[in-house]
Amino acid sequence: MKFGLTQEFVCSYLPNKEEQLLVFVSDTGQCTGTQYSVLIESGFRRSGDQVYRPHCRDCNACQSIRVPVNQFRLSKSQKRNLSKNKDIKVFYSRQDKPEYFPIYQSYIDTRHTDGSMYPATLQQYESFILTQWMESEFIEFYVEEELIGVAVTDVLPNAFSALYTFFKPEWQDRSLGTFAILQQIAYAQAQNKSFLYLGYQIDACKKMNYKANFYPHERFIDNKWQLKAKKSD
Repeated sequence: MKFGLTQEFVCSYLPNKEEQLLVFVSDTGQCTGTQYSVLIESGFRRSGDQVYRPHCRDCNACQSIRVPVNQFRLSKSQKRNLSKNKDIKVFYSRQDKPEYFPIYQSYIDTRHTDGSMYPATLQQYESFILTQWMESEFIEFYVEEELIGVAVTDVLPNAFSALYTFFKPEWQDRSLGTFAILQQIAYAQAQNKSFLYLGYQIDACKKMNYKANFYPHERFIDNKWQLKAKKSD
C-alpha cells in the first residue's frame, strides 16, 4: 500500500490548530473493500473515495473509536432515548435516493454553518457520501409517513462503519444522532458483525462528545486498540 501526506491546513475541529492527513494512494485510483477493511483496523476512515488518517505534527487529539457491539450495554439515558423515539420506524436501503439530499442540505445549512461542508450542494453531498468501491447501507427514520433522517453506514466483512447521520433540523430535540448509533449497533448485532466504527473522537470538541457515551468502546491509541470501560450513567 502507498500513502501520501497532505499539506497542513486549518483544523476543522479545534481552534488554533493545523491539520495534516495521511492519505491512501492507489495505483488504480480507488481503494477496494478488502484494502479498506485492513485500513480501518489501523485507524483510517473514508470521505467519499478518499481514505485518510490524521497525521498532525503537534496534536494527537483525533482517536479512532469503535464499539464492540456484542459487549455494548445500554445506559439509562440511552434507554430513555429509545423510549422517546419509539414512534420512529426504521427502514434499510442499499441505494441513495433523491429525497435524501434535501434533508442533508437543510441539516448542513442549519446546524453546520461554520463548517467546511457549508453551504451544502448536491456535488458536495455525492463526493462525501457516495463511493463506487464500498457498499453502504442507508438507514431511514420515519415518523408516520415522513422521512425525518438518514444514517449512512459502510458495510465491512466484520463491521459497520458509521459514515454520517443527517436529519430535519425541526426534529433535533429527539437526539437523533444518539438514536442513529443505537440503531446501527442493533443492526450490527443482528448481522453478526463484531464492531461499529464511529469515526474520530476528539474529547475537546463538544460536537463529537456524544460518540464517547457508548460503552464499552475501543480507541486507537499508539497504534493499538485500547478498551474503555463503561462509566456510570
